[in-house]
Amino acid sequence: MARRTGATPERIVGAAVRLFAAKGFDATTVQEVVEAASVTKGALYHYFGSKDDLLFEIYRSLIGRQMADLDRIVAEGADAATTVRRIVVSLVETTAESVDETAVFVREMHRLDADRMASFRSERRRYHETFRSVVEQAQGDGGFSSAVPADTVVLIALGVVNQLPTWYRPDGPKSPARLGAEIADFVLAALRPA
Repeated sequence: MARRTGATPERIVGAAVRLFAAKGFDATTVQEVVEAASVTKGALYHYFGSKDDLLFEIYRSLIGRQMADLDRIVAEGADAATTVRRIVVSLVETTAESVDETAVFVREMHRLDADRMASFRSERRRYHETFRSVVEQAQGDGGFSSAVPADTVVLIALGVVNQLPTWYRPDGPKSPARLGAEIADFVLAALRPA
């Protein structure tokens, strides 16, 4: 059995993430999650009704952290360039820190039932719309170029970050903060007014 650490729900989710990332959702049994988390099946089912609940919790936890960061950054009221930089760096950092969670969710999200998929889409849309409004406002004020629509700018930025699990390695040559800064530099260079 795995070593006991942390609160029970977090241990269960952590074990599920590791197993889903290594073996896939379908190939992982509830018993394997229980053993890896050093809990009983009763404990797992006390917190999560099913493996599907674990999958949704992986996403809910990640998007919850990212939405909280986004809301905090926007509430700071910095200029648009600083806000976009902070959004991109924060998003890269949380994605890199949760690269297994992101990879599992991207690979397995099609398994969500209709209600959970609707919740996922709603949160993703809120993130996108909040980020887009920062870009749109700066484009309207002349602080950013409007050569590319704000929606496309956000899709490109988020698309790069969403692909991190396919190529990012925690032991690679760049820290998440440095990588985030470079991606932000790229986005901001494209938004620089002519």
